[in-house]
Amino acid sequence: MTFKLAVGPFGKGQDMLKKILLAFGITTMALTATACNTVRGVGQDIESVGDAGDEVI
Repeated sequence: MTFKLAVGPFGKGQDMLKKILLAFGITTMALTATACNTVRGVGQDIESVGDAGDEVI
């Protein structure tokens, strides 16, 4: 007696799609976390340039 697992309408290709979407989601979250620090750093750089300009004027 064998049991078949139910697969979606696209068969085994659906599993590959799930893996690709999972990898894309994890990559997106990692890049978003990194971007937060990068944007903060850019903001600090711009602020320091503005402060330096104020000191010159």
